[in-house]
Amino acid sequence: MIRGGDIAKGTCLLQKGQPFIVVEREFVNPGKGGAFARVKMKSLKDGSVLTQTIPTQLEVEDAQVDTHSCQYQYADADYYHFMDNNTYDQFEVPIAGMEDKKYYLKEGETYDLLLWEGQVIDIKIPYKVVFTVAESENYVKGDTVSGATKPIVTETGLTVRVPLFIKQGEKILVNTETNEYVERVND
Repeated sequence: MIRGGDIAKGTCLLQKGQPFIVVEREFVNPGKGGAFARVKMKSLKDGSVLTQTIPTQLEVEDAQVDTHSCQYQYADADYYHFMDNNTYDQFEVPIAGMEDKKYYLKEGETYDLLLWEGQVIDIKIPYKVVFTVAESENYVKGDTVSGATKPIVTETGLTVRVPLFIKQGEKILVNTETNEYVERVND
C-alpha cells in the first residue's frame, strides 16, 4: 500500500485489477479542505488512460511489478525476443499492443522489462537513444532557411526530422517520447 501523498511519476498502482503506471502527478493543497494528488495513469496492459483524485492520506494499492534487465535479441512475426542478462532466461513479448516499440529496439542493446504476475507488460525504452542515419537526402547549399529540417530514416526504420547538415551514416540522439532530434553524436 502507498499513501496518496507518496505517489510519484513512474509509480505502478493497481486499479480495477490491472497495473497502471503514473504518467502525470499534480499535488494540490487547496486553502479549504485536505490536500490531494491529481493523478493520470496509463494501463500497462491495454494502454487505457485513467485520471483520479487521491487524498494524500488515503492508501492505495501499489502493483508489485518486477523489473528485469534483458538484452534484445530479435523480432519475428509475432514476438520480440529478449534474454535476461543474469539468468539467461528467454522472454517472448507479444508485438501486438507494442508495435511502436519496434523503432526503438536495437539488437544487442539492454532494456528493462516490466513483469506483473509473471507476464511481461511493458518494455522500458530509454528517454534518449542514439541512432545511425540510414537514409538521408542531400541538400543544396543556399536552400537553407533558419531552422530548416529534412526527414531521415534510422537503422530501425524510425523517421525523424533533423537539421539539413545531418548526413547518411552519422549518429544522432533522439528523444523517444517526442521523436524529436536532440543533437548529433560524435564518436
